[in-house]
Amino acid sequence: MQNWIHAYSLINLRFLLMGLGVTVYISVISVVLSFIFGSILGIIRYSKIKYVSAIFGFVIDLIRNLPLLLIIFFTYFGLPNFGFKPETIPAAIMAMTIFESSMIAEIVRSGLNAVDIGQMEGARSVGMTFLQALWHIILPQAYKKMIPAIISQFVSLIKDTSLATIIVVPELMQHAQVIYGQNANYILPMFAALAVLYFIVCFSLSLLGNHIDKRMA
Repeated sequence: MQNWIHAYSLINLRFLLMGLGVTVYISVISVVLSFIFGSILGIIRYSKIKYVSAIFGFVIDLIRNLPLLLIIFFTYFGLPNFGFKPETIPAAIMAMTIFESSMIAEIVRSGLNAVDIGQMEGARSVGMTFLQALWHIILPQAYKKMIPAIISQFVSLIKDTSLATIIVVPELMQHAQVIYGQNANYILPMFAALAVLYFIVCFSLSLLGNHIDKRMA
């Protein structure tokens, strides 16, 4: 019991919260960027542009079937061979964005395909261009259907930030490792703290997603 009390000293808790701040920072930026790029890629695949959609589809499927850890390694250790050397946090954000964009792209494509084709045909028949019909008619309906899947993917992204510890990003997991690296008796208390903090962040996002889903229903 004494080890637990010492493990949760004010200094250690403050250090953990600093790591949590970095985790949230990486997650928020990655979520925003992956949503933007993933939506664009999903729309391109849905549009079935000759050759272009097929090429993008191949790249998306390739990335989706690679481990995120491999993409993190490539962005941090591989890109310097091409003359670009990102710092640890930008490298983590880049890797998360690349990986999650491919996941979101498939969700968006599936959501767009789930909208009745008659909606597009009706919009085109009243004089709308493809892009106008997509923006005003198809996307609003599709995003309503996609909310649960997108929120679930973003929750996974938050948990996946722990993989960034492999390139020594000062996020939550890495800070916990530093703490129990000083005292092996702190391992269990730190994992308990990690479980609580990840749960709070992920559950809060899930509640937000449910609220948005109900408001848009």
